[in-house]
Amino acid sequence: MKKLFAILAFVGVLASSSLYGQEDSTATTSEPAATAEPAETATADTSTPVDEEDQSFHEVLKDQFIAGGAEYMTPILICLIIGLAISIERIITLNLATTNTKKLLGQIEDALSKGGVNAALDVTRNTRGPVASIFTQGLMRYHEGIDMVEKSIVSYGGVEMGRLERGLIWISLMISLGPMLGFFGTVVGMVIAFDTIEKAGDISPSIVAGGMKVALITTVGGLIVGMILQVLYNYLVAKIDGLVNSMEDASISLVDLLVKHKLVK
Repeated sequence: MKKLFAILAFVGVLASSSLYGQEDSTATTSEPAATAEPAETATADTSTPVDEEDQSFHEVLKDQFIAGGAEYMTPILICLIIGLAISIERIITLNLATTNTKKLLGQIEDALSKGGVNAALDVTRNTRGPVASIFTQGLMRYHEGIDMVEKSIVSYGGVEMGRLERGLIWISLMISLGPMLGFFGTVVGMVIAFDTIEKAGDISPSIVAGGMKVALITTVGGLIVGMILQVLYNYLVAKIDGLVNSMEDASISLVDLLVKHKLVK
């Protein structure tokens, strides 16, 4: 949990610095121009404006965020931050949980041949990952028979699978909530546009542009959040499926090893 909060804080600081970091630099560069002599000011006024193509990615992102309305874009950004934080934490955890099952089974077989079950337990307890934890539970029940070993492996395998899938429900929630918030901004922007038309009594592009801009930008923001988190979610699901398959194959191999060394009947 501490790791998740740390990642969440880091992603939040990174996102906020990306969006608002340019404002400080803009304010700093504008101060000398205010204190300059009139001749220099006149020269600056006649200079050509900077093209939008010359803007950095952070500047464009900040401008679009402000244009979409902070009250509508901030919840979408929060969904992205939370989803990214949980996804990064899960990716790190799942990568650390990956075990070379062939190497582990070879070490267990050598330990069973040389020191028996106790030596094999030392190997599994000193190995990180769900596969080693399942092996530990199975080896601890070897004296109760092969049926009890298999039941122990299956039961503890379900526990380990639940730990691997922890946090995915929140990523799924952010995937659904991000586009929904974007569509909410779309509806609000359309209401603003039609309300402006009603008050002005005229349908002109300049009148409708404000509400339509909010509507379109919030939709784009919500869809981008959904697409990014969906890719990460699918990666995590595939990673978990691979770990579960590895756990199942390794569990069968462990039972075969116990039968081979005549430790279970």
